Amino acid sequence: MATPDGSMPERIRRQIESERSELASAVDDLRAGLGEAANLGGKLRAKLPAAAAAALGAGFVLAGGVGATARLVFRRGREGDRKAGLGRFSLVERR
Repeated sequence: MATPDGSMPERIRRQIESERSELASAVDDLRAGLGEAANLGGKLRAKLPAAAAAALGAGFVLAGGVGATARLVFRRGREGDRKAGLGRFSLVERR
């Protein structure tokens, strides 16, 4: 709606220009943030062999921990002499 003095279109133009400048500022901030994220990726890439070795070592230790625990838990069934059994149940003489 045009007014005789032309104030409405002028106000809309000012709002659009304000939005453009805010958008440009936000884009600049976003680009700066992406630059920092890429820099962190470069740091990790430089230390990738050490990180891979650490992950491999941690996996080995964790897998060994699970295996040792399972060995302790399931060893009880192998101790002693089996005297009688019925299905999965058995009588065992413990030493």
